[in-house]
Amino acid sequence: MDREERVDRICRHTREVLTREEIAALLASTDHPRAYIGFEPSGALTVAHLITARKMIDLAEAGCELTVFLADWHALINDKLGGDLERIRRSGRYMQAAFTALGVASERVRYRWASELVAQPGYWERVIRVAKSTTLARTKRAMSIMGRQEEEGNLDTSKLFYPAMQGADIFELPVEIAYGGMDQRRAHVLAREVAHQRGWPVPTAIHTPLLSSLKGGGRMDPADGGLERKMSKSDPTSSIPIPSDDATIAARLRAAYCPAKEMEGNPVVEIVEYILFPWAGRFTIEREAKHGGPIVFERWEEFRAAWSEGRLHPQDLKAGVAQALAPLFAPANRFFADHPEAGPASFAAPPTAPP
Repeated sequence: MDREERVDRICRHTREVLTREEIAALLASTDHPRAYIGFEPSGALTVAHLITARKMIDLAEAGCELTVFLADWHALINDKLGGDLERIRRSGRYMQAAFTALGVASERVRYRWASELVAQPGYWERVIRVAKSTTLARTKRAMSIMGRQEEEGNLDTSKLFYPAMQGADIFELPVEIAYGGMDQRRAHVLAREVAHQRGWPVPTAIHTPLLSSLKGGGRMDPADGGLERKMSKSDPTSSIPIPSDDATIAARLRAAYCPAKEMEGNPVVEIVEYILFPWAGRFTIEREAKHGGPIVFERWEEFRAAWSEGRLHPQDLKAGVAQALAPLFAPANRFFADHPEAGPASFAAPPTAPP
């Protein structure tokens, strides 16, 4: 693909790019820009990670050298999996297997651990320099990247290290493109501000949308840290875990919040927009003839009009989404059926000893 096509591939299906012009200039200066996305290993992937996997594939196809950063130290700071580093690392190994099964080709991706990066000479000096380039108030605002609010009381002091560490990660890897969901926007903007202040290379950033909880309700405003509506791995009723068989996918969607005609905050509609169209380029609903027969949407705009005008019943939409998601889950389902020792059970909490 030519340079403009590569820019389009990197930027498509995003909610924000900082900035497209910088991405274009980057590709004009290098054939293989360095990109990364970071994860706290903390539980099973969910249907929301299909958004991430699709963009990871886009970055690799556009010629980026993609690093997937498994932030085990960050997960420890954030009290994930009981702060058990061995469970956290088993979760990271599961994530690597899951993304490979979902189509993120292992030969196109480098996986690195925070525990590897923090041992490098100069890492902690970088953390300190990032911290000295911002205020305590700014750091506390950036703590929303942890899924926490700055006004929460009784936080241990390690939580304050997190934003400076995440900023330092970008410069120490190093990368030119920082990728994440919109919940990571504050961290990436902070890194860009620090780079300008310090005279370091300024990273570009791309952000994909967040998927709402299947339960609905709450706010979704990453700008002020309001992420109550975000799909959560910690609440099984709010998501569809990977792997999940067809029956589980269908059952979760049947119970999902999906008021007729509503677009805003509707997780089933969001799955169509954020996952099904980016992956398949179309969306088909198989209906019985008495209910109007099969219907194929070739463009998102066609679906949006049909749904908002009330030409689709919520039950038909949920059934169509379940059917369309099944083949996207299938490779991971097959892998973990063949390798159950690598699945979510590998990092499950040990049984509690009897009293």
